[in-house]
Amino acid sequence: MTARQMTAFETPAPGLIEQSRAHIAARALTPSTVGDVGLELEYHVVDRQRPHRRPAWDELAALVADVPALPEGSRLTVEPGGQLELSTPPRLGVGAAVAALRRDEQALTEAAAEVGMGLAPLGSDLARPVRRVNPASRYVAMERHFDALGYGPSGRAMMASTAALQINVNAGPRQGWAERLKHIQRLGPVLVALSACSPLLGNRASGWNSMRQQAWLGMDEARCRPVPLDVDPVAAWVSYAMSAPVMLVRDPAASTAEPVVERVAFRDWAAGSARLGRPPTMADVDYHLSTLFPPIRPRGYLEIRCLDAVPRRWWPALAALTVTLLDDEVAADRAAELCEPVGEAWTVAAREGMRHPSLLAAARGCAEVAARRCPAELRDDVEAYAELVSRGRAPGHDLRERVAGSSPSIVMEEETHA
Repeated sequence: MTARQMTAFETPAPGLIEQSRAHIAARALTPSTVGDVGLELEYHVVDRQRPHRRPAWDELAALVADVPALPEGSRLTVEPGGQLELSTPPRLGVGAAVAALRRDEQALTEAAAEVGMGLAPLGSDLARPVRRVNPASRYVAMERHFDALGYGPSGRAMMASTAALQINVNAGPRQGWAERLKHIQRLGPVLVALSACSPLLGNRASGWNSMRQQAWLGMDEARCRPVPLDVDPVAAWVSYAMSAPVMLVRDPAASTAEPVVERVAFRDWAAGSARLGRPPTMADVDYHLSTLFPPIRPRGYLEIRCLDAVPRRWWPALAALTVTLLDDEVAADRAAELCEPVGEAWTVAAREGMRHPSLLAAARGCAEVAARRCPAELRDDVEAYAELVSRGRAPGHDLRERVAGSSPSIVMEEETHA
């Protein structure tokens, strides 16, 4: 869809820009206490007999259809490249959230094993060519939009060959919003270095520690860069969303989506200066927000989206470490000091990781304080992660070494048993 396909009688109503801004602001952050945690973990689905092969859509759809009710009520979805994602309901505290995800992960793992499939929680698909298999109209439109705007390779890699551990936390009390968001973003590059677990993507190594993050950094900054926080965080998010380009226009009646293949800021669609078949509705505003991917995204609560998925041995510790550095006051204060010098080093963190001396120092200090302050039931896990970091390593180092002595597809298959 181009930007000149709205007929004269479909001109937006006066005030639509103001309505859109107010709608975004009302949904940005919700006043709350701190403590609830939700986890979302993505898995590459691996055919254990033929790990070099990406399972087809009909196989994935059949697998999902046969998964029994998950014991902790996690939502199961399928990403563009066939990755499966488990999203837990919020739990009070990271210990309860980890326990819930572990139970549902086990149930999903058993269901996949019954049909000869395994689940590999890694930041990238190490072995298989980049290819979308989910035929949903949203993903077809996303692909065409990225291609048209010149972000095709990065967009396709992000969609089809990456996986994340996403951590959702409360926004906290209103008076603390600005500092809480600044604190999380200041930690972001260190979290990227700590979680790096994508040394290859599609059987190709670029030299970056996190090729997943490399893909994100290669995409449209207006959709994926950190939200600038030099003003009130709600106002910053409103400005970010109104300036970001429209990705697609949905036809809810037909359950289809048309890609927008020119750069059209949402504010221009709402103003009528860019015409996309019809004026936007508030449902379009909500959908537009779902197509924005900053590393920290406000959704009433806060989504932390910058962590690579890591193997089963490590993700509980990574979740506990991250939440402790945010929600434990002692750990948060120390982490703020440690991360201040590298608080904007997103690209360096993804490329060099803990090879960079300042990032390594910050990562070591953060892991040490998290190990002392994390919930008791996860202390052994976090202490093991801190020991790994003390040696200047992230989970991806092990993968790189194992691939060198084997093959990417074999390592992926091995991770389904871990």
